[in-house]
Amino acid sequence: MNYEKIPTFKWTALFAILSVTLFTACNSGSSVTGSQELQSESFTYEFNEGQLLGEVSAAYRGEHERNLRAEIMIEEMESGNASVTVNLFNTIDGESYPVHAHDAADPNSTPNGTPYNETPNGNIFAQALMGNGGQVSASNESTLTYDELVNQYQGFFVVHDPTQDITTTDLTTYLVLGSFGQSLGAGTPETRTESFEYSFNEGQLLDDPNTAYEGDHRRDLSATMMVEEMLNGKARITVTLENTLDGFDYPVHSHDAADPDTTTNGTPYNETPNSDILANAVSGTGGSASITVETNETEYLQLINEYDGFFVVHDPTQAISTTDLTTYLVLGQTAR
Repeated sequence: MNYEKIPTFKWTALFAILSVTLFTACNSGSSVTGSQELQSESFTYEFNEGQLLGEVSAAYRGEHERNLRAEIMIEEMESGNASVTVNLFNTIDGESYPVHAHDAADPNSTPNGTPYNETPNGNIFAQALMGNGGQVSASNESTLTYDELVNQYQGFFVVHDPTQDITTTDLTTYLVLGSFGQSLGAGTPETRTESFEYSFNEGQLLDDPNTAYEGDHRRDLSATMMVEEMLNGKARITVTLENTLDGFDYPVHSHDAADPDTTTNGTPYNETPNSDILANAVSGTGGSASITVETNETEYLQLINEYDGFFVVHDPTQAISTTDLTTYLVLGQTAR
């Protein structure tokens, strides 16, 4: 997910969060009892469920367990500078976790419109922590003073997913996303759902009556496709058929769109259905019947926003054909 998919007002709110953080930090005072004692502060960060922005589109999507959390401890050294220690909990053994502090920046000044510099600030923290199946930690001594880091610095704290290619623009790959030096509470996992309705094939998709269904099946059959986002970012697809014939298996397929000049029979789609999306059969009951499948490769947002293909319900009372549109009970665009 690129930042242009995050509403601008969300980033405005994010800057407001950083401003409030700075104001609160500057007015919170020291937690120590004696003026000669060295100071320290700790901050905890829960898993990224999009709670920093209050936006589900910013939540993590991937295969990592959602129980990872982080802690930052900032300690004053004798020099007056700050030492930063990061602890990660519930790590995967053998996986290297990039952990970064990114300086806040004007989105109008950054290459990809991010509200931070994509290059992490190594003077504060930019290390990889090797997972061991439990808790791991690493420290960095900064040239910033303790006061500068705790009370003045504005930036973001990110833990990248070690099971995916690292990116500095896709929030959905961030296991932890928070404001540096401000604790982040737990969020609630949320997903998105879209539903699409399909009427009986009367040739309406191509606006051509010659492509309308011809056969003995009742013409009151209809279909609904519900596409649900899963927490790993993939899609769960449920196809429901209404007014089915009892005892008949209805092939339901998604066919990738294709250049007719490249296909065997000049069809504007690949005749072999896309098995990652939909290539199944719904068993008729005499009424409503459905089937649910999950994608392994195709992501939810890709399916509803980018995928170009055709949704077909074949007539179970005829021999299946991938070229004769008049045998299609339903003919529409997948997830549209």
